Amino acid sequence: MFSLATELFYWPFTGARIGRLVMRTSKNAKVDEYIANAPEPAQQMMKTIRAAIRATVPEAEEKMSYGIPFYEYRFPGYKGRLAYFGAYKKHISIYAVPRRLPVALDRKLEQYKAARATLQFPLGTKVPVSLLKQLVKLRKQEIDGRE
Repeated sequence: MFSLATELFYWPFTGARIGRLVMRTSKNAKVDEYIANAPEPAQQMMKTIRAAIRATVPEAEEKMSYGIPFYEYRFPGYKGRLAYFGAYKKHISIYAVPRRLPVALDRKLEQYKAARATLQFPLGTKVPVSLLKQLVKLRKQEIDGRE
């Protein structure tokens, strides 16, 4: 089962501390369990997001971090953080926004931006898969450039 709780987070891409109502699972929870324990509208959205990330960077390692699904690519720790996503009371958040976005892509994402590196999709809405794949690909390229 899951429970909702308010928690302070330190988000890796922004360094911001954010208080949010979040879905909590045990520290050892796997991504499958996290998705299965979410409300139905969130489950479908997270499955779509997960599939998009895996299709874009299949070599990324899927883990749990900060209590939410996380993908690590090439490097351990901060250096290899590719993407996070999480279920909240009224939305799904994705934390995969590259540091440098092309202007045209930035404009397309404007309606979803909640913070500099955070996108939010209201529960029950369609996830823009092609935009998400572009973001993940750009984030991968940033990580590749860190050698």
